[in-house]
Amino acid sequence: MKHVARKRFGQNFLHDRFVLDDITAAIAPQADDAMVEIGPGLGAMTEQLLRHLKQMHVVELDRDLIVRLEKTFNPAKLTIHSGDALKFDFAQIPVPAGQKLRIVGNLPYNISSPLLFHLADFAPLVQDQHFMLQKEVVERMVAEPGSKAYGRLSVMLQWRYDMSLLFIVPPTAFDPPPKVESAIVRMIPVTERLACDQATLEAVVMKAFSQRRKVIRNCLAGMFTEEQIKAAGIDPTLRPETVGLEQYVALANLLKAPQ
Repeated sequence: MKHVARKRFGQNFLHDRFVLDDITAAIAPQADDAMVEIGPGLGAMTEQLLRHLKQMHVVELDRDLIVRLEKTFNPAKLTIHSGDALKFDFAQIPVPAGQKLRIVGNLPYNISSPLLFHLADFAPLVQDQHFMLQKEVVERMVAEPGSKAYGRLSVMLQWRYDMSLLFIVPPTAFDPPPKVESAIVRMIPVTERLACDQATLEAVVMKAFSQRRKVIRNCLAGMFTEEQIKAAGIDPTLRPETVGLEQYVALANLLKAPQ
């Protein structure tokens, strides 16, 4: 019986074999990798990965899909975690000594940003992440200062990861086809991120980008004086989308010194 994709779960199932092969090649799974897939859906990607892996984990919310996965895959090779990836503790997945977790998935587009921020909390435990996302979201993630796509998502994720857009995936590769183009992003946690209190950086960046059309002096009024903005190496007449990660970190460190 065909599974009907559920809109509330943001389900669009990847079925294009050429695209699946390209994603698998980009991930380059090794037999002993500790890998977890978010939202395996009908298991198309899972099947590809298990050709290379001894075993893997998946996190799935849809109970009907869990039943299908249990019937399709050998439980000795696939461990299924029933639950919401937004609340899932990825630190509970067993990882062999000396290794780190590899995370993959076709992420539900309706929760992609909060899920990326949730995953960022586990970055020190992670080797890499390969995700299918809405192309526009990936463009925002990898955007550089001065571009229209550059914003809060860019700054906060670039503080944690080195990221690259690998390739574009057309709507026709999915069932049902989404209304937007998709893209594969590679995310590798930075080995030494810039020293900074995370909550303070988040607060600064959120305030800075709350009024994109204003100059940063006006955006940050009440949080920083013009002199403090200059002390962070920023021209107060610049717009927030032209200010780089290092400058935002410098601002945050003026408010609260890193521990």
